[in-house]
Amino acid sequence: MQKLYTWDFITDKKPTGEVRTIISKMKVIDKLIARSAPNRPVGQINKIDLAILRLAIFELIINKEPLKVIIDEAIELGKQYGSDSSSSFINGALGQVVKLKGKSEH
Repeated sequence: MQKLYTWDFITDKKPTGEVRTIISKMKVIDKLIARSAPNRPVGQINKIDLAILRLAIFELIINKEPLKVIIDEAIELGKQYGSDSSSSFINGALGQVVKLKGKSEH
């Protein structure tokens, strides 16, 4: 999450490792974020919250990690690094992503 967050501020954006993999899927991930949090355009989401969401969504849809673990970890990251409202925003957005992905898989 920290590397992904930092990448957003680097001017010579040459990502490495997992950050590169996440960034390669950024269009899909950001589209899901936009659909799951329609009242907050992606460009206006707190950078920490955005990094947490991008990582969590990557783990949900690409790595197919266990749902409950991903959401719990994302909420904890929001509590630790984000604002007072980050954990509830992240929880709500990820809940919507799960609903959206569930609909598209049927």
